[in-house]
Amino acid sequence: MARAGASGKTTQKPASTKPGKSANGIAAGLEKLGLRRPLDFALHLPLRYEDQTRITLLSDAPAAGPALFAVRVRAVTVAFRPKRQLLVQVEDVSGRANCRFLNFYGSQTKQFERARDEGLILHVWGDLRSGYLGPELVHPTISKPTDETSTAAPSEALTPQYPTTAGVSQAQLRQRIGKVLKDLQLSETLPRNPHTQHLPKLTAALQFLHAPPPAVDVGALNTRSHPAWQRICLEELVAQQLSLRKARLARRQKGAPGLRGNGSLTNALIKRLPFALTRAQQHAYGEICADMNEHYPMQRLLQGDVGSGKTIVAALATCQAIEAGYQVGFMAPTELLAEQHYNKLIEWLAPLGIKVAWLSGSQKKADRTAHLLAAASDAQLIVGTHALIEDTVDFSKLGLVIIDEQHRFGVAQRLALRQKGNNPHQLMMSATPIPRTLAMSYFADLDCSVIDELPPGRTPIRTRLIADTRREEVIAAIRNAIAAGEQCYWVCPLIEESETLELQTAIDTHALLCEALPDYRVGLIHGRLKADEKATTMRAFADGDVQLLVATTVIEVGVDVPNASLMVIEHAERFGLAQLHQLRGRVGRGQRESTCILMFGQPLSPTAKERLRVIFENTDGFAIAQADLQLRGPGELIGKRQSGVPMLRYADLERNADLIPAAQQIADQMLREADQTRADLTDIHMDRWFGHAEGFLRT
Repeated sequence: MARAGASGKTTQKPASTKPGKSANGIAAGLEKLGLRRPLDFALHLPLRYEDQTRITLLSDAPAAGPALFAVRVRAVTVAFRPKRQLLVQVEDVSGRANCRFLNFYGSQTKQFERARDEGLILHVWGDLRSGYLGPELVHPTISKPTDETSTAAPSEALTPQYPTTAGVSQAQLRQRIGKVLKDLQLSETLPRNPHTQHLPKLTAALQFLHAPPPAVDVGALNTRSHPAWQRICLEELVAQQLSLRKARLARRQKGAPGLRGNGSLTNALIKRLPFALTRAQQHAYGEICADMNEHYPMQRLLQGDVGSGKTIVAALATCQAIEAGYQVGFMAPTELLAEQHYNKLIEWLAPLGIKVAWLSGSQKKADRTAHLLAAASDAQLIVGTHALIEDTVDFSKLGLVIIDEQHRFGVAQRLALRQKGNNPHQLMMSATPIPRTLAMSYFADLDCSVIDELPPGRTPIRTRLIADTRREEVIAAIRNAIAAGEQCYWVCPLIEESETLELQTAIDTHALLCEALPDYRVGLIHGRLKADEKATTMRAFADGDVQLLVATTVIEVGVDVPNASLMVIEHAERFGLAQLHQLRGRVGRGQRESTCILMFGQPLSPTAKERLRVIFENTDGFAIAQADLQLRGPGELIGKRQSGVPMLRYADLERNADLIPAAQQIADQMLREADQTRADLTDIHMDRWFGHAEGFLRT
């Protein structure tokens, strides 16, 4: 009997389908699922479970949720109104119901007719609901019991529902996984440890999760708090920690130039600064300085909240590298941000006699050629965008790579810049604070420095939530702020569906605000403007000639105008928490009291409400990042392409936070016991969980 699932399509091909084609489809589907080795099938664990261990009478069907019924077919009808559908009337000793199929094959009709004529028992799994013709099950799953006249339940264990793809049915997955489990006997790779004593062995855990008994606590299974799930999550976290630790050890075995400076440039820069370094900045630079003195490549992440002063720490590191006779490459993700860094670094470093080159995709050919020659000869600092990693760019003696907003670059891009030199030291910066659990798991192979205090003089930012129906009030607030000598930002909504539409929205908003504020100069900046046009507008805003700047999210990072004290973010519900926090950080950089207005449209989804609540109640970037992790998960927060480490399939950083220290201890123990046998076990363990993906390490 063909099986019809919730998608409305039978999971079995029509009889006329060629077997070869079906087999090829299954093979392609299994490949897509990453199921190649027998081990892969064993580790392909269920998403959820169905309880098909007991038969329910039609009259006792639950008010909500599926159940299993053992029925006989009473009538089979193909109806054509309101649309073509197959109606199968079924019954048991307690009553009758209809099974309704909107998508079906002709062969199914014949199979149901045979079951009717021969009085066969069928198993029907689905939700029994009230319908126009009485109780009905829409597209239930149909199967035949082994004994076609028996009303016994088909299974003694919960029925697993696996992650699957087109061309591979649940039945096919269960069959293949069941065959592997019959002979499954995996070696124990984890050492004896207090953290594993109360957990089942790996083979037993897998056998249990693929076929849990009906008496098991389904809630514990679904929340993955059952000891069997805990063993799986711990195994996976240990594999990840081993992978990161081996990457760190491999990095330390590489040679790199020791960038031990004489202090001439760093001391000169500190003396010229119109402000004193905070203790957090001094501490972060001290850690970076010590790393750069070593003869293995530094790989350090410098993180700090918006406006904490990461750029000056990077400038001090730059001076130290130049003192040692090496070049520095400084890469930022957007041209606007890269140009902001270039201008700031020129202001700080040019008076010290440091030659700075600039590379971007929009440079004129003559300028680009001149700066390329400088990079290959006497330029000591080269600032730019992705243009720095192009094949035409050569460095004469690259010793330090600085990457701002590192999470915006893919692994290959970061690696490409490092390969421009001979194992240069690498400093990555991020204004998106990383939650502790994320740092422990995904950034364990990095050394981290944190700037956890803001420079003196930064004023608190007041956040207000205002519905977009009060737009006129918001414009009035802007008018009052400008009249008081202040400057304002108006950030246009993020429209993911269309960059063109987002651009048009910015243009329309600019026109509307020009009309509403005729006595003031309103500027416009977006990603499609030429570099010189953006530079002119930003310069006019920084100089106070433009009172209101309408912008897309190109101003998210790097823009520093102390006189700007009011920001309006339109349709704030469309932005992520990290973006809202970054944008809000563009104000509050001077002595004036600053305000960020989050203007939202309605109705709001529950997630949007929660995001706005978090940003309204918090100014601490780490608290916001922790909430962002809970809302979006690590996969979206850093992404596999950006993280450079294998993502976790089963462990969850929030739910399994208590397992991360245990995984770290076990990984350290395995590496300490690295005799030949144990070394083999570490490799076996990593290959078991990550396979070829284990080599995808942070760069």
